Amino acid sequence: MRLQSWSMSTLKRTTFLRRSVDHVTDELVIALAGGETIEFKALFAKVFEGLKKKNAVSGGEEMLRLRCYEKLLKLASSGLVQKKDKTYRGLEGLDQASSVNRLARADESISARTASTAATAAAAI
Repeated sequence: MRLQSWSMSTLKRTTFLRRSVDHVTDELVIALAGGETIEFKALFAKVFEGLKKKNAVSGGEEMLRLRCYEKLLKLASSGLVQKKDKTYRGLEGLDQASSVNRLARADESISARTASTAATAAAAI
């Protein structure tokens, strides 16, 4: 039996796009949308209350606190949230991080990719 070696150029890479609603990020966007500066403890309390109202709390409070902190740092590194010591403030464009906007951008890119594939196939005929 002989094994074929495949080079990286012959493999077609597919991307996986998670198309689900991110409730934690949505609640962070809602809590920081006012533009006020808020400490993490108070911010997490707002996020936790919002998630309880949506019945979206799972994994325990400590795990949720960690997820919230990681997502907040991701927003800060992308320039949508300003972090100063232990306080955070939402910046302009923060609403673009919400699930509604993220899923709309994903749908647009899928539509564009489908249209370009259809145009290429039509040109080949």
